[in-house]
Amino acid sequence: MATVADRVDLSPTALYVGSVTTVLAALGLGSLLFPETVYDGFLWHYFWGPVQADAQSAVCAVRPGGTVEYLFTSGDCTTAAEPVAYPGYTVVSEIGYALTLIVALSGVVLLLRRLDIAEDVRFFYAMVPFFFLGGALRVVEDVDNATDAVLVPYPWDTLLISPIIYFTLFFLTLGVVVAAVVLVRGTDAFDEPETAHDGGTTTAARTDEGGDATERAPGPNYERPILLAGSVLLAVTLGVLLFFALSGGDAATFYPQVITVILLATAVSTVVTWYATREWLPSIHAGTGQAGIVVLFAHALDGAANVVGLDYMTALGAGPNLVPKHPVNQFVVDTAGAAWPFLLVKIAAALFVIAVLDEKLFEESPRYAVLLLIAVTAVGMGPGTRDMLRATIGV
Repeated sequence: MATVADRVDLSPTALYVGSVTTVLAALGLGSLLFPETVYDGFLWHYFWGPVQADAQSAVCAVRPGGTVEYLFTSGDCTTAAEPVAYPGYTVVSEIGYALTLIVALSGVVLLLRRLDIAEDVRFFYAMVPFFFLGGALRVVEDVDNATDAVLVPYPWDTLLISPIIYFTLFFLTLGVVVAAVVLVRGTDAFDEPETAHDGGTTTAARTDEGGDATERAPGPNYERPILLAGSVLLAVTLGVLLFFALSGGDAATFYPQVITVILLATAVSTVVTWYATREWLPSIHAGTGQAGIVVLFAHALDGAANVVGLDYMTALGAGPNLVPKHPVNQFVVDTAGAAWPFLLVKIAAALFVIAVLDEKLFEESPRYAVLLLIAVTAVGMGPGTRDMLRATIGV
């Protein structure tokens, strides 16, 4: 008698699609059968409601009787009946997004395996403009809220609000990657790879001493068009922001001293940490090599932007200090009474990730290791870029 495994396709792709479909179907069915509990009390309360409130520049959003209303005073929000959604993140939403990220990474690994790409750090370097692009696009929506300019009207502006912007950037980047691979390889880009290692080719992935050069057989350079496309998109987005910062309108401001201090603090933190750990803890860099510099820079940028934005805007003559938007930032500020420990937390987190991505992981699962590099860098550089640009142009 045939077993279940004989009769059912249990390939990783089939299992992944089936699992994700099951979870989405359960949430959808629960929203239909128990809308107040599943949709209003969970999905809307923690995930979609905060995005709507942010898009409308409201203090909070409420959903009495299934109809969304926006409140613009703290007092009204405090006395409103649940569910009440505030702009920003909660512990529940951040856990949900972390789980979503893990699921998305698994799906991306399957796609990259099919395309037979991203097996060394050259792909990671090609992604660098997209790390900055996410934060810059988020500031476009901040400009919308702070000025009379309507760059992206509602509800399209929700695509540029955290966390939806992560999905927006994900699919934008995915489209660029697929287009670049098809451009270089032609229509056979989706053909099943002949040999598999970590779901990919038999590329020998290793890290040279003091470097990050994972070896790969010579072939078409699909990283170059990816890097070019990301650089163009980033340049256009920064150009739009600079235009509004220098336009001379009522809300148009530009504080070069802010971005100078943030970048200087980021560079010093990165260089000191890199050389100190290379001297005293060289083993933690065995896997990532020089790619670890990018990881350190990303999280140092996030930390430095928070320190300057939350504590030193007034001292720099750049308007009022910003307020924390993440529970972790708020916890650090409430506990320490200042934002500077957040920079230390971010650097420590980056070093932990660099140590975890060891040489064995790059040898046995190079594609997955590269993807983890991309993920951990993006979650540092994206928010860091946004906070730096927000503080620089005063929105």
